[in-house]
Amino acid sequence: MRHLFRFAAPQVFYVLAGRLAPWCAGLAVVLAAVGLWLGFFVAPVDAVQGEVYRVIFIHVPAAWMSMFIYLLMAFWSAVGLVMNTRMSFILARALAPTGAMFCFVALWTGALWGRPTWGAYWVWDARLTSQLLLLFLYFGFIALTRAIAEPKRADRAGALIALVGAVNVPVIYFSVRWWSTLHQGASVSFSRAPSMAATMLAGMLTMALAAWAYSAAVTLWRVRPMILERERHADWVARLLVEGESASEQ
Repeated sequence: MRHLFRFAAPQVFYVLAGRLAPWCAGLAVVLAAVGLWLGFFVAPVDAVQGEVYRVIFIHVPAAWMSMFIYLLMAFWSAVGLVMNTRMSFILARALAPTGAMFCFVALWTGALWGRPTWGAYWVWDARLTSQLLLLFLYFGFIALTRAIAEPKRADRAGALIALVGAVNVPVIYFSVRWWSTLHQGASVSFSRAPSMAATMLAGMLTMALAAWAYSAAVTLWRVRPMILERERHADWVARLLVEGESASEQ
């Protein structure tokens, strides 16, 4: 366990991120290709919704990741506040744009799905409204952390938004149980068997894994320049820049 704490050092994590990001990106491409093939060419047509249901292979993984990433932001924000680790705050910042992107994709694909099934692109449904609130929380986190020039103050201000906003995530998940909503219930649950064909489930879970791998790749790539910016006065960054200039001249 003690060895894991060394990755809290920006210099060590910078190297680790550079090594892991390409592997995560490659895995994301492979999983996405397999997932889209299963979802759009192998999975059968839904008996009730027809072909339009296939948006589930993008909509559901995007919705899952939008909630999961926000919880990760809240986790790293809490770790940063408690343990005062710079890398925790940097990771929270690096995750935010990807989470906001997935949140927007979930809302957009949900609207495309809602038009033929509900007769409207948008209704003020409990789940849709709480998901929209999540997008605003992402935007608020990003805007606030970028608006404050002093890094430590920005980190703490963003951490407060992440921690307070995390309360909205269980509201999104349980909204279909707590209130009468148009949105259908969960197709995948740990307490009961899946309510879809095996190929549909395989395609959706594969796309979810692809979204995880993509999120890891872009976050690791995004975190590297953020580390350099935050640690620009450190000796190891100066040496890294000198080595990079020497390599480019050769």
